[in-house]
Amino acid sequence: MKGIMVRKMKGKIVVVALMAAGLTACDDKAKQVVNLDTDVKKFSYAMGMDVGNSLKGLGAEVDSVAFSEAVADVLAGIDPKLAQEESAKIKQDFFRKKQETQMAERTASGTKNKADGEAFLAENAKKSGVKVTASGLQYEVLTLGKGAKPVATDTVEVHYQGTLLNGEEFDSSYARGEPIEFPLNGVIKGWTEGVALMPVGSKYKFFIPSDLAYGERGAGAKIGPNATLVFVVELLDIVKK
Repeated sequence: MKGIMVRKMKGKIVVVALMAAGLTACDDKAKQVVNLDTDVKKFSYAMGMDVGNSLKGLGAEVDSVAFSEAVADVLAGIDPKLAQEESAKIKQDFFRKKQETQMAERTASGTKNKADGEAFLAENAKKSGVKVTASGLQYEVLTLGKGAKPVATDTVEVHYQGTLLNGEEFDSSYARGEPIEFPLNGVIKGWTEGVALMPVGSKYKFFIPSDLAYGERGAGAKIGPNATLVFVVELLDIVKK
């Protein structure tokens, strides 16, 4: 029975509700419709949702019938079909293989991002209006202000938008509707160097190589390893101490 298993054990009904999404069943029987007409059924279904979402997040292929059987056996106090040592090894092997796969994918992604970034920057440097510093930072002046230039120890107020080379936005103070303040020496190298070039009131576009951004580690879910980043930055003010 897919998704639901109801057993009568030791005079009690054990209801195991599983979230079907992300689980692979080993039979072709139609999913049984469950009426959540008692508190026990509702609680069981809610717990099944949590477990299902966790497994789906792991990207694990799960047989829902075997899973249901294990839960039912544990709740009923029946000896499990796997010894604790074997169960632990199976799980360890899964997570080890998962980690190895993720590391291999990350390495491949980093290699590709590095190559793509270098190719992009080589072509971008040829464009009219793009300037390149000794570090490899590239920038384009969109609006030139007339205010003072900050130094690394200053705190600045800026509006900005950050995108990947494919144009996907990963962060934006414009989208949040308010600028931010930060110490200039407390951000990535490309920002520390780049914003220091800007007079207050300016708006620049920066093309930041990965070694001046987040390097091999990347950042968050969207910025991969060795990613070249593009920022539009508007320097609003140097914050007085």
